[in-house]
Amino acid sequence: MNAADWLREFARLVAENEDELTRLDAAIGDADHGANLTRGLTAVVAALDAGDPPGPLLTAAGLTLISTVGGAAGPLFGTFFLRMGNALGDEPDVEALATALRAGLDGVVQRGKAEAKDKTMYDALAPAVEAVEKAAAAGQSLPEAIAAASTAADEGCAATIPLVARKGRASYLRERSTGHQDPGATTVALLFRSLRSSC
Repeated sequence: MNAADWLREFARLVAENEDELTRLDAAIGDADHGANLTRGLTAVVAALDAGDPPGPLLTAAGLTLISTVGGAAGPLFGTFFLRMGNALGDEPDVEALATALRAGLDGVVQRGKAEAKDKTMYDALAPAVEAVEKAAAAGQSLPEAIAAASTAADEGCAATIPLVARKGRASYLRERSTGHQDPGATTVALLFRSLRSSC
């Protein structure tokens, strides 16, 4: 996998789906998720275009997202990339990717305190990370592991629809949050879709 290609493809997919992310966030949040992430990822791509930043690309991307994206999305996705970048080598194999993704997930949990079925990005991210870990344990190839992660993220994202939100602004709606797909989980699905297509 190539970190720059992944980040560029992720930025492209988020921009392409900005209206959908905004629509999802309008239903259970404050309708700024798509615009905020598009702005942050545009800054990430601009930094890539300006030349290699010091240190790992994913770490630099994480710092950029934290500094440019408001709300919860910037700190959470920024922390994910920051922790991943600190744990990932230049040419990762399946085992290294699994370790880095777990570090990213742990960072998200530490910052957001989310758990399974809270109706957050965790519900798509955790299954994707677990899929890569299982693939690594089974001796599967990197493309196979990433494909499994993408499928798991998609399934985890869809599984947020019937859940009652227990974290973030959506939790204020209580039972009225059911029937809506979580925008953060949707973005995680795009994250792994972009990783799959960039490998």
